[in-house]
Amino acid sequence: MKFVSYNVNGIRAALKKGFAEWLKEADPDVIGLQEVKATRDQIDNKIFEEMGYEVFWYPASKKGYSGVAILSKISPKHIEYGMGMKKYDEEGRMIRADFEDVSFINAYFPSGTTGGPRQDFKYDFLDDVYDYTQELNKKIPNLILSGDYNICHKPIDIHNPVANKNSSGFLPEERAWMDKFTSSGFDDSFRLMNKEPHQYTWWSYRANARANNKGWRIDYHMTASPLRERIKRAEVLPEVKHSDHCPILLEID
Repeated sequence: MKFVSYNVNGIRAALKKGFAEWLKEADPDVIGLQEVKATRDQIDNKIFEEMGYEVFWYPASKKGYSGVAILSKISPKHIEYGMGMKKYDEEGRMIRADFEDVSFINAYFPSGTTGGPRQDFKYDFLDDVYDYTQELNKKIPNLILSGDYNICHKPIDIHNPVANKNSSGFLPEERAWMDKFTSSGFDDSFRLMNKEPHQYTWWSYRANARANNKGWRIDYHMTASPLRERIKRAEVLPEVKHSDHCPILLEID
């Protein structure tokens, strides 16, 4: 199965930049989208259905904000909308598709970049998503938690770790959470396959950051440890440009 995760930063804007044409060519079995910033009736679902995808949409209550979706060529046994916690679910932050022997969670973690209450909200989310996935992993051992985590885990994952040491997304508390999560039975699938630096998934629109590859790796396919031997490919796709993020690919047997 080939999985893709992609923060499109607005599906309607991405479609205008050639997203559908790229998706047809890339042809993943399952793609999780974050920051769709639209309700399902605001897009033409036929674009995806004609490619063979079933469309599962979970927007935020607030118009033009957040929201996640899963497009799948394989019919899921079950779709779970949200994580059963109102303060996150009303922001459209998680959707899960259960297949025969693997479950794919598509999540959009809060950014915390405005500081104060939103950083506290991010810490609450981290605590709650940890507990949620630990409990879920007891019932569903082959979990994949994919999406935009809005956290760089290690210095290798950010272009300037010294200058950004006090920036949301690279704070010690956030990185400690990533340590805890990746010690709890989940692997950063990309780093299992690729130890090279300068591999990023998000770039600021300012200062020509993308052209200079001054980015952050904040998008992940985290895979439950039983899947480790089944991973065939885990890649970042920086040449794909419909957003300030790029898609990431995971292929498992």
